[in-house]
Amino acid sequence: MGKDKKASGSGSGSKGGKDAGKDAAKDAGKASKGAQSINVRHILCEKHGKKEEALAKVRDGTDFGAVAREYSEDKARTGGSLGWKQKGTLDPEFEKVAFALETSSTSSPKIGEVKTQFGYHIIMVEGKK
Repeated sequence: MGKDKKASGSGSGSKGGKDAGKDAAKDAGKASKGAQSINVRHILCEKHGKKEEALAKVRDGTDFGAVAREYSEDKARTGGSLGWKQKGTLDPEFEKVAFALETSSTSSPKIGEVKTQFGYHIIMVEGKK
């Protein structure tokens, strides 16, 4: 019965097959290039409203480090730097978003957002190894 579902799913149109191939190719690329550590910065806010204020400043072009110093509510207030972190050492939800981000600079960050048990995070990655 399970085999029939798989067979009918993959044979029920070329779109499904193409998409599956693209996903497999992306996954293979991640496996071969997958970073094991990242140089990460974040802005942590307990309240959603404060996170939204910080996010607006970052999107308006204010330097990520400057916004982190003003808004972040954790020990990483020195520009939001958490330093180099290895896979498996961060909150799982935070890590999922952080390791998926492209590298960028504080003056033009590519950001991700996530809510964890610690609060609301705005995340950027400066380097990957």
